[in-house]
Amino acid sequence: MATKENDQTIKENNCETKMGLPCVLEAFPTIFKPGSISNNCCGELVVLGKVFHSAVVKRTLENLLFNELNPATIIARSIQTGNNSLVLIDSPSRSA
Repeated sequence: MATKENDQTIKENNCETKMGLPCVLEAFPTIFKPGSISNNCCGELVVLGKVFHSAVVKRTLENLLFNELNPATIIARSIQTGNNSLVLIDSPSRSA
């Protein structure tokens, strides 16, 4: 049931079209291991918003391929990735 809700959230918000594949490939791994995201991809991630970001992380955690992951750790990293992106794009010294 939860997977259907997450899929519906992603579909209703047209999330698949708001972030380019290069940025998906750059941003997504930072949720599962330490890493960084470029200013450009941070901007795309922020445009997607927290609803999308949360739905994708929850859908990923429901996938059996990721059942060995600690959900609390992944959710914390997800929040950190989103917050870091917000800080980076809001920074007055941000370079495009």
